[in-house]
Amino acid sequence: MGRIKTQMIKRLSFQLLRDHKSVMKESFDENKVLVEQHMGGVASKKIRNTVAGYVTRLMKRREES
Repeated sequence: MGRIKTQMIKRLSFQLLRDHKSVMKESFDENKVLVEQHMGGVASKKIRNTVAGYVTRLMKRREES
């Protein structure tokens, strides 16, 4: 089993995917930079990394389907 993501992390991730899906990648390092740009630097480093990891996971899962 993996770690459970909070509603805040899921909400931020789905908002980013809804608004900026075309620029999100399957690479964590690239998504980390993109999340920083699109969230405006408001979030802490931990939240940024968690959102980037979740977005990466969702992008990989969508590519498999």
